[in-house]
Amino acid sequence: MAIRRHRLPRFWLVLTLGLVAAGVGSAYWWEKQLPERLEQAAAQGRLDDCLSYGEQLAALRWLGGKAPLEQGRCRRLKAAELWRKGAWAEALKLQLQLVNSGNSTPADQQQLLSWQQQLETRALNLYREGRLEEALKLLTALNAAHNAGGTSLGDQLNEDWNRQKFLKQRAEQLIPQKRWWEALDALNRIEHPWWKQQSAPLRRQVEQGIEGLRSGEQREHDVHGGALSSNVPAERLNDLITQKLAQGMDDWQAFSAACRELGGRVVEAGPETACRR
Repeated sequence: MAIRRHRLPRFWLVLTLGLVAAGVGSAYWWEKQLPERLEQAAAQGRLDDCLSYGEQLAALRWLGGKAPLEQGRCRRLKAAELWRKGAWAEALKLQLQLVNSGNSTPADQQQLLSWQQQLETRALNLYREGRLEEALKLLTALNAAHNAGGTSLGDQLNEDWNRQKFLKQRAEQLIPQKRWWEALDALNRIEHPWWKQQSAPLRRQVEQGIEGLRSGEQREHDVHGGALSSNVPAERLNDLITQKLAQGMDDWQAFSAACRELGGRVVEAGPETACRR
């Protein structure tokens, strides 16, 4: 029994070393096969196989001089194929791997930049059409090529969208209070084409409200039989009111101050208010 106990550890040691040697030998043999298989796959256009063989070679870290060139070629072709199919995130990721591999060309770098710019342009067009969620989803392809924290462009679109939305909501709150000038100022700050379209009915309400003020002003002039002096210039009055609203005044303060600056006075006729010299 003593002899058998002595031989068992040696048996397991030999067996273990044999298995390790067999594994190393198999890996070495497979490594020798991979460059040829990679080259054949690239020549035959089997891009997925080519990429797989290239990744295996990279994992074994026994890459010869030719393997990176073939791997780069496959990445280049596969990225272009993915881009044509609309798989933009995958295409950008593969193209970025190519650019960072050390075996890329200036054309590869230019292609990466071109694709990134195309995606940004697509996203901006979607945003202008009011399709914010689609634009942000498209920008996730750029995230895949950069970082998972989001892009500054996506942050800017979100911020601008919320600002446009706030201005429309502010106008909606001011209109029932007949604070026409403040509502007009909010609507004038809306720059997004889609939000301008959405706020068009509000603008018509505001314009009607302002027209009502001007009509009241004309009625006041008729009631006094023309005894009052001529009206203040309407465009100049509107500009001054807008400036004072931007300074933080409410609509009544802005209207009164603008009227005084034009040498006029505030005239009230029932519910209507006008500025007369």
